[in-house]
Amino acid sequence: MKSIVRLFACAAVLLFAAATQAQTMRPVQTFDTSAGPVKITPVFHAAVEIEAGGKVIVIDPAKPANFSGLPPADLIIVTDIHGDHLDPDSIRDVSKTGTVVIAPPAVAATIVTATKLSNGEKTTWGGWTIEAVPMYNLTRGPAPGKYFHDKGRGNGYVMTYGGKRFYFSGDTEGIPEMRALKNIDVAFVCMNLPYTMTAEEAADAVKAFHPKVVIPYHYRGQDTTVFEKALAGTGIEVRLLDFYPKAS
Repeated sequence: MKSIVRLFACAAVLLFAAATQAQTMRPVQTFDTSAGPVKITPVFHAAVEIEAGGKVIVIDPAKPANFSGLPPADLIIVTDIHGDHLDPDSIRDVSKTGTVVIAPPAVAATIVTATKLSNGEKTTWGGWTIEAVPMYNLTRGPAPGKYFHDKGRGNGYVMTYGGKRFYFSGDTEGIPEMRALKNIDVAFVCMNLPYTMTAEEAADAVKAFHPKVVIPYHYRGQDTTVFEKALAGTGIEVRLLDFYPKAS
């Protein structure tokens, strides 16, 4: 009997150690604000976790994102209806009692409890101001006259906390609304074909709104060093993080 107990105890220790290792291996980014630090953890593809003021926000939790070792979400933000952004099972897995979901109206057909936020609208939550901004295709789509992402269906987000402005592009090309952004401190910008844009196109758009820090995400299949080289000498700090860990 004692040996069985020891076996279960050892298994529990190993599981805890694995979860802890998975968490500590993630390249957490910390940004100072007037309201305290904002910690942003890349999880997988478009999924990130944000911790600030004792609250946890998760953006676009979707399989195969691995949230082991990370706390459950107080707020979940969804950008679009596609399965790599909207995953009801993952939303349930990272939720707890009282978790709030904010999403564009198109998502509400699947997540009926979601608080709807359309392009151009904003709300406040837990010290954050959250503004929904456009994300859409200008040229790319599955067939002539059709786009992978229609204007107005999905949301990018500008999120402000303690005077710092964080931009999450969602799935988009280098649209005029992105280029017109102002005073962005940290930008998470997508790049992947055929659905959004190339690394070169993303860099060109980023030059237009000139964030202080830019982090490529949603970049499966793209060479992010091309993006980094295209922004050399602009004064924009490029951080290349691993959004596709082999363990996920």
